[in-house]
Amino acid sequence: MDKKFIFTDEELISRFQNGEEQAYIELVNRYRDRLMSFIYRFVNDQVAAEDIVQDTLVKLYTHKDYYRNIAKFSTWIYTIAGNLAKTELRKNKRRKVTNLSDMGSDDWEFEIPAKEDTAEEVHNQFDGEQINKAIQTLPDHFREVIILRDIQELSYEEVSNIVEVPLGTVKSRINRARLQLQEMLKELR
Repeated sequence: MDKKFIFTDEELISRFQNGEEQAYIELVNRYRDRLMSFIYRFVNDQVAAEDIVQDTLVKLYTHKDYYRNIAKFSTWIYTIAGNLAKTELRKNKRRKVTNLSDMGSDDWEFEIPAKEDTAEEVHNQFDGEQINKAIQTLPDHFREVIILRDIQELSYEEVSNIVEVPLGTVKSRINRARLQLQEMLKELR
């Protein structure tokens, strides 16, 4: 029986840095769909998401030597993708103009007290499309962390490294994002 050896992401990037093209292909196969899921939920535009994922994979290829084995490969690749997505969102926001006087009280950030529903209970009551629409209404800094933690299932530490903010801030943002999502979805019941 032939046993296929599975390399870690870090081993694959090291092999790719040493000229093994097949390692790049394996990394692309592992991350293409995950990155697409992350970016699509972040920018809410299929074409833009595909472009950003493509740009991310091109950067992986052209900037392979920038990776240093001091952090997880997944952190590095998600950081690249997240930065490209943020750039795309900034471009789109420049096209939209919102006057402060046009903003209602609902547009301002505020604390929502914790509710008894768990994330799983809320998820079971709504389909993925409703949840995605609700996620899109979150401010960018909340949307990014909730996608990375709850959808991509990265650890709090990985999310902290990707968004480059302290761990406590990440936990706070995730909690606040969950509370806002809960409140939005509760209104749909």
